[in-house]
Amino acid sequence: MPSLDLSADVASIAAALIDVPSESHHEGHLADLVESALQGRGHLRLVRHGNTIVARTDTGRAERVLIGGHLDTVPGAGNLPHRLEGDRLFGLGACDMKGGLAVALSLAASVTDPLRDVTYVFYECEEVASEFNGLQHIVDHEPGLLDASLAILMEPSNAGIEAGCQGTLRAEVRVPGVRSHSARSWMGVNAVHAAGPVLDLLQRYEARQPVVDGLTYREGLSAVGIRGGIAGNVIPDECIVTVNYRFAPDRTLDEARAHVAQLFADYEVTFVDQAAAARPGLDRAAAAAFVEAIGVAPQPKFGWTDVARFTALGTPALNFGPGDPSIAHQVDEWVSVEQVRSCHARLLRWLTSAS
Repeated sequence: MPSLDLSADVASIAAALIDVPSESHHEGHLADLVESALQGRGHLRLVRHGNTIVARTDTGRAERVLIGGHLDTVPGAGNLPHRLEGDRLFGLGACDMKGGLAVALSLAASVTDPLRDVTYVFYECEEVASEFNGLQHIVDHEPGLLDASLAILMEPSNAGIEAGCQGTLRAEVRVPGVRSHSARSWMGVNAVHAAGPVLDLLQRYEARQPVVDGLTYREGLSAVGIRGGIAGNVIPDECIVTVNYRFAPDRTLDEARAHVAQLFADYEVTFVDQAAAARPGLDRAAAAAFVEAIGVAPQPKFGWTDVARFTALGTPALNFGPGDPSIAHQVDEWVSVEQVRSCHARLLRWLTSAS
């Protein structure tokens, strides 16, 4: 594919983006195409960090907003190239998030004199560990590039506004035992059998549904893995239950860790992965104004997204993009063409209309 035609219909841009493979750690070709498509446009100043492209307008407006999306997709599953069936555009990353990328790229190319200055960020490695995340690399090395009164991430949200995000942590709960030969099982203590109370606790657990800034979040505490056993003739002396806690944004990361540690106080608990939640920020003027302009009632974001990175910087952030998040990463993931065009039209009005 020699180039990206950003003057095309936004749905056609989405289809073209799907056809450029960009699995995590392999976004270089797509980053090159994005940079080339935006280069030479007089209203934009481009900065590149690795395979992350930042494009900024500098008109001197009183307000600056940020519109961002990640270039990478999860690994392919024979779902390239794209195909179109009625309103549904299928293909790897169609939902998460080539449709949203198309919206942002079209706006970056066409909105030459916005009512508010815009920083567009097209970044690498969102779908993998945080240490590789292109947005985090900018936070670490040149955070001033991300200064804004409001950040909008084009994560799939069914063309609605999903505010904030829940936090997540994974913990390993270690259940001890005593090893013995399985022919003399009474001489040992079977750690796998002893894990029953841990599973019972999880089964009985009643998750909170707290209201934060007027939005009702639904927490979850789930076993996502279990491992134990040494050999087919040995009583296992250890069983590890991996637990994932999805917590609402009224809890800090420290509070979430303390909650899990207290629940499993009788066991050794090791935290192996964690990310803080992000409050909705709907009480902030810029976020409230955006919600009013878009004209849809915000909903809570149950998954974790990079809005949390902006919250940590003190910037209110919202998720607003085409695509049903429940089908992201599926082999047959798709995005609604109507939603792609709707998101584009609403953001275009917000950036260019004074009314």
